[in-house]
Amino acid sequence: MPDRPRSKVVPLFPRRAAEASSGRVPTATPLRNAKLSKLPAAYAARRVTGAGKRLLGRSSDEIGRDIQMRTAQHVFEILGELRGGAQKLGQILALTELTLPTELAEPYRIALSKLQDSGPVMLPSLVHDTMAANMGENWRRRFNAFDSSRAAAASIGQVHRAVWHDGTPVAVKVMYPGVRQALLNELRLLRSMAPMASVAFPGTDVRSVIDAVCDYVGDELDFQQEAHYQRAFAAAYADDPDFLVPNVIDQQHDVLISEWVDAVPLNQLIRNGSQEDRNHAGTQILRFTAGSFQRSGYLYGDPHPGNFQLLPDGRLGVVDFGACSTYPSGFFTLAHDLGEAILNGGNDDLEAALRQHGFVRPRHELDVEAMANAIAPFRELFLSPEARLTRAWFVGQVNSLTKPRLSNVARQVALSGELIPAARTLILLLGTLSQLECTVPLRDELAIGWPGLADVLRRYRQRTGSLAR
Repeated sequence: MPDRPRSKVVPLFPRRAAEASSGRVPTATPLRNAKLSKLPAAYAARRVTGAGKRLLGRSSDEIGRDIQMRTAQHVFEILGELRGGAQKLGQILALTELTLPTELAEPYRIALSKLQDSGPVMLPSLVHDTMAANMGENWRRRFNAFDSSRAAAASIGQVHRAVWHDGTPVAVKVMYPGVRQALLNELRLLRSMAPMASVAFPGTDVRSVIDAVCDYVGDELDFQQEAHYQRAFAAAYADDPDFLVPNVIDQQHDVLISEWVDAVPLNQLIRNGSQEDRNHAGTQILRFTAGSFQRSGYLYGDPHPGNFQLLPDGRLGVVDFGACSTYPSGFFTLAHDLGEAILNGGNDDLEAALRQHGFVRPRHELDVEAMANAIAPFRELFLSPEARLTRAWFVGQVNSLTKPRLSNVARQVALSGELIPAARTLILLLGTLSQLECTVPLRDELAIGWPGLADVLRRYRQRTGSLAR
């Protein structure tokens, strides 16, 4: 079953509500909605203020950047206060930030980094109460030392540094009080949006997709399940020369205790790492994510930058196993059939494979030529012995697939709920690699992790003689 510096505690963002200042998560829907409703009004007020500053001689570019920075800080202040599903939204925005022009993205990148790396703090008194509620009134006897100051933040909890009673340095992950109910409330709201989303994606059973997303996110609230996944990964990667998965020490209700890992966060490498180091880290992330099922029996489903760390000996440390899952039945057959159609077939083969595996609903039309064009950049990336992932590439694909026009071929494609974990993993993986701006052996690592693709590639070589080994 899985798991997971003494200083004055100062909240990252100023908070007005007493509930927020204590570190508790606002759970009442009206309160949370009221916080979110502040955002557009505040943005409008900044625009009016900006107009006044222009009259005083400040340039439009200078004022615009100031508005962007203040808006970014406000957005992620609110998301940080709400935590739970709202802060998970912030983590997703860390990837969609890639779709912004460079000169506009920087303010959001700065604010997102604050959201990912930290967040409003649970005060020591609340930490102690929460530990007692989960581990009993004598919980301190389990530790030789426990730092009540937060060492790191997560979307649904915060991490404390401690020393276990046997002398082992440990990370104690404590779920925020109230986050479970808050997140469940948000998931209920998301489920209610299915009819609206169906208008945008008429080819998809949106209800089943949203249900799958809600179930998947809701599973992350189960620390016992997370401990099970983490133990499986720690056993699979024990003594591995390239990866470190910290062992689970204990798990009690909403507290998860794992070995402490001293390492450099991946976000630091994204900001200022050398090309060589970014290529190495990207290859490790790809290898771990693509090969996780073959090694552990589970898909590592949360490959975003906040979950990877770089150890001094070159290993990649991996944390947070709440979003793991298995591949759905028939997934590798699906990967083989689509790969065969894309690499070794024509448009008719592609349409047949998409229909056979339920990506196009019965009696629905498909512009197969447009679909082939949409797939072409991924095909080219996959065929390269060394794939170069960049922000510009990722931006292009996201914009192409999400452009709000009726003729967008993405509206003709259905995605079943059971494929959500694999789809989310692949999107997060490509987004993280693109943030690193790295070159990685994408083709070979996916062929190892997804049985059947190797046969597809062998036939491609025989047919064309053009694929470098």
